Amino acid sequence: MNRKTSIALTAGLISSMFSLYGQNPIIQTCYTPDPAPYVHGDTLYLFTDHDEDDAQYFKMKDWLLFTTTDMVNWTFRGVPMSTATFKWAKQGDNAWAAQAIERDGKWYWYVAAEDTTKHLHGIGVGVADRPEGPYKDAIGKPLVPGDFGFIDPSVFIDDDGQAYLFWGNNGLWYAKLGRDMISLESEIMKVDTDSESAFGPHVLKHDWQLNKDIMKTGYEEGPWVYKRGDTYYIEYAAGGVPEHMAYSTAKSINGPWTYRGRVMDEAHGSFTIHGGSVEFKGRNFMFYHNGALPNGGGFRRSSCVEEFTFNADGSIPHIPFTKEGVKKPVMNLNPYERVEAETMANSYGLKTDRQAGKDHWLTRIYNGSWQTLRSVDFGNGASSITVCVRGKSGGTMEFRVGDKVIATINVSSNKEWHNISAPVEKINGVHNLTILYRGDDEELFEFDWWKMNK
Repeated sequence: MNRKTSIALTAGLISSMFSLYGQNPIIQTCYTPDPAPYVHGDTLYLFTDHDEDDAQYFKMKDWLLFTTTDMVNWTFRGVPMSTATFKWAKQGDNAWAAQAIERDGKWYWYVAAEDTTKHLHGIGVGVADRPEGPYKDAIGKPLVPGDFGFIDPSVFIDDDGQAYLFWGNNGLWYAKLGRDMISLESEIMKVDTDSESAFGPHVLKHDWQLNKDIMKTGYEEGPWVYKRGDTYYIEYAAGGVPEHMAYSTAKSINGPWTYRGRVMDEAHGSFTIHGGSVEFKGRNFMFYHNGALPNGGGFRRSSCVEEFTFNADGSIPHIPFTKEGVKKPVMNLNPYERVEAETMANSYGLKTDRQAGKDHWLTRIYNGSWQTLRSVDFGNGASSITVCVRGKSGGTMEFRVGDKVIATINVSSNKEWHNISAPVEKINGVHNLTILYRGDDEELFEFDWWKMNK
C-alpha cells in the first residue's frame, strides 16, 4: 500500500476508529498510571505518574499534569516534578503514586519515591505557587521516611481544617498534617486492615512483594480518602494481585471503618488499578488505570475515567468499565479562544514535550498522525483559523468535521515558531473536530496552538 492510499484510508477511518475505541484511556500520548484528580475552581487537575515507553518493570522517572474543564478534552500541562526534585530520592526511577492538593494559595504534591537512606520507599512533598510548578522539595528530606509498604500517599483536609495523610501497601497508615502541610502533627497511626468487617473477607491471594500466596483481607494499597456529608470514604485497590477497586466508610476519620464492597473489577491488561473518585460540576467520576493502550500492560498503564451516580443511601454502585468513558461533556469547547495543540480527546501517533513550566507543544507529528477534540462549539461559523507551528520537513494540517475538510494549513520547513492563517468553510453548531497530519516520511513539524476567528 502506498502512502497516498494509506492517507486516504486514514482520513476515512478516523471517525469510525473514534467510535470503536472511544476515549478510554483518556491520555494517548504517553503512559499515565495512578491518576489523582483534584478540582480547583472550574478546572479538574489530573496528577499522574509516568511509565516509560520501554518499561519492563516499574520504570518511572517523573510526574505529569493534565487539565480539563469539560471532562472529555485533556490538556498536557508538563512535567512539573521528577526524582531530581528530591535529592534524597533514587534518581531516574521509582517515581511512584502521588496526590496533590491546594491550600492557602500553595500547591502540595505528595509523592512516593525511594528513600536512599533507607533503601525503601518513603513519602516526600513538593511545594509550588501554581499547579504547573515549578515545585521544590518542601523540607529537603522525606516527610515520612522510607519503610516497608510506605507508598501511595493520599491527602485530605477535613471540614474543621485539619489535614491528614494516608498511605500504604500491605498495610494502611495515617497521620495528622500540620497547618503548614509539610510537617506531621501526630504520631503515625496504623489502621487494622486485617479486620474483615473493615476491609472485607480474607481470601488467598498472591502478594507480589513477598512473592507468595497469603491470606489477605480486601485492602491492598492505593488509599483514596474523602468526605461526603457526614461520612468518610476510603477507596482502595483491593484483593491482592490482580487488584480490583473496593471501598469502606466511617463516621470518624479515625474509624472504625466498615467494608462496603467492590466498586470495580480487575482492570484490563493491568494487575494494578490505582485511582479514586471526585465530584466535578455536580457529577461524579471514578478514575483508574488499565493496560489498554497499544504496547500497554502491567508496567505501561494508562489513566481512564467512568461517570457514576451515588445511590440514595450514599453507597457507591458497581461501576463497569467502558471504552466510551464520559459520554456527555460538562461543557462545550470554545474554539474562538486559544486552544493548546496538546489538547485532545483522542489521538494517534503523537507525543508531547517533556518540559517543566507552562509552555508546551505537540511533537513527533508524522504522516497519518491525528487528534480529535470533542464537542467543539462553532456557533454561527468561523471565517478563518490561525495556528502556531514550527517546521521540520513540513507538511499539511487538515481540520475535519466528519469526512468534510473545513480548513487546510500548509506548513513549510521554517524552524522558528510562526503563525499561519487559512480560511474556514462554513460550519455551524457543535461537532467533533479532527486534525489530520499529512506529509512525507520524516517528522513534519511541531504544533503549539490554534484558534478559530469569527
